[in-house]
Amino acid sequence: MTDLAARDITDESANDIDAILAMTNTDERRDAILTVQNNADAIFTWNYQKGERPRLNKLYEKAKHSQWDGETDLDWSIDVDVDKMVEEMSITAEVQNAPLTRLADEPGSPFRNWGDKEWHELGVESLNWQLSQFMHGEQGALIATAKIVETVPWIDAKYYAATQVMDEARHVEVFAKYLDTKMAGNYPINVHLQALLDDVIEDSRWDMTYLGMQIMIEGLALAAFGFLHMLTPEPLMKQMLRYVMSDEARHVAFGVLSLQELYEDMTLAEIQERQEFAFEAAVRMRDRFLRQEVWHRMGITDAKPIIDAQLNAAPEEKEFQRLLFSKIVPNCRKLGLLDAGEGWLREKFTEIGVIEFEHLEDTGAEFTSYDLESSDEEMNAAASAAGHRH
Repeated sequence: MTDLAARDITDESANDIDAILAMTNTDERRDAILTVQNNADAIFTWNYQKGERPRLNKLYEKAKHSQWDGETDLDWSIDVDVDKMVEEMSITAEVQNAPLTRLADEPGSPFRNWGDKEWHELGVESLNWQLSQFMHGEQGALIATAKIVETVPWIDAKYYAATQVMDEARHVEVFAKYLDTKMAGNYPINVHLQALLDDVIEDSRWDMTYLGMQIMIEGLALAAFGFLHMLTPEPLMKQMLRYVMSDEARHVAFGVLSLQELYEDMTLAEIQERQEFAFEAAVRMRDRFLRQEVWHRMGITDAKPIIDAQLNAAPEEKEFQRLLFSKIVPNCRKLGLLDAGEGWLREKFTEIGVIEFEHLEDTGAEFTSYDLESSDEEMNAAASAAGHRH
C-alpha cells in the first residue's frame, strides 16, 4: 500500500500517532516514478558580473577544486561484512532500541518472542533503511538544487548551485552503488521525507527551496553523516561518508549565506511563514526516523506501540535523533528565525527538545572542518563537537 498524501502539521497533530501511521509507503518497485508539480518560474539574469557576492563566489571556487569521482576515488574492492559491522555498532543501537526492548516485556508486544537473531536482523535492516533514506534524500537534493539554478536571480548563486547539482548526482550514485553491491538492496523512500521533498519542490518561492533543502534537509544529513562516519568501523563506508560530508558542509553554508541576505529585507509576516515552514520540516524529519518501513518489512502489522515507545522515550534514549538537529538550530538562529515574532520557532524547538543546540557553531562558519584534506580524526572531532552542549 502506498499513500503519499501529506498530513497538515499543527500543534495538536505533531504527535498524533494515528496521523503519522496513516502515511505509508511500502511500494518497493524500482520502476516506480513519482511526478511532483514544480510551480516556479525559470529566471534568466543578464548580469554576469562574477563575484558581486564574495562569500558565494568563494564557495563556488572551493567547489570547483573539490570535485571527486565516486568510481575512482573510492575503493570498491573492499569486502564489506555487514553482519560484523552491525555487531560492532551494536552498543549505539542498544541505546536507540532501549524503548523497544522495554516494550518486549509487555503482553502482546510485537517483540515478545524476539531473540538475538531478530534484534541483529533489526540492526541490519535499520542500517539498510538509513542508507536508503540518505540515497533518496540525495535525489531530492539533486532535483531541488537544479530548481535553485533555475529560480535564483543571482549569477553567483547560479554558478554555485550548478556545482551542487553535480555533487548531488555523485552522492546518489555512490549510495546506490553501496546499497546494490555491499548491502541487500534498498528500501523505498520514507513517506515523511517524501512529503517534505514535495513541499520543497512544489513551492513557487526560491527561498523556500533553500530553506527546506539547504538548511533543513541538508543540515540534518550533514549531522547524520558525521555521526555515522564516527561510529562505523567499515572502511569503504567511512571513506564514502568523508567525501560526501566535504560537499554537504558547503551546501549548507550556501543556504545560510544566501538566506541571510534575503531575510534582512523581509517583513515579519514573511519571516513568520518561514518559521512555520521550518517547524513543519523539523517534525517531518523527526518522523522519518521512526523506521515505519523497517517494521513493515519485518512483518510487524501493528506498529502503533512501537511508534508510541519511540516518541515517548526518555531524553537520553533519543539523543541520536536530537543531535541530528545540531546543525539546523544554530543555522536557524543565525538566519534570525528563532526569535522573530516573539520567539515562536524558539518555543517550538524547545517543545521538541532541540533548542539547546542553538549556540553550536553554525555551518556557515565551520564548513572547512569537513575538507577532503582533513584527516578522519579531524572530521570525527568536528562531528563529535556537535554533541557538546553550550
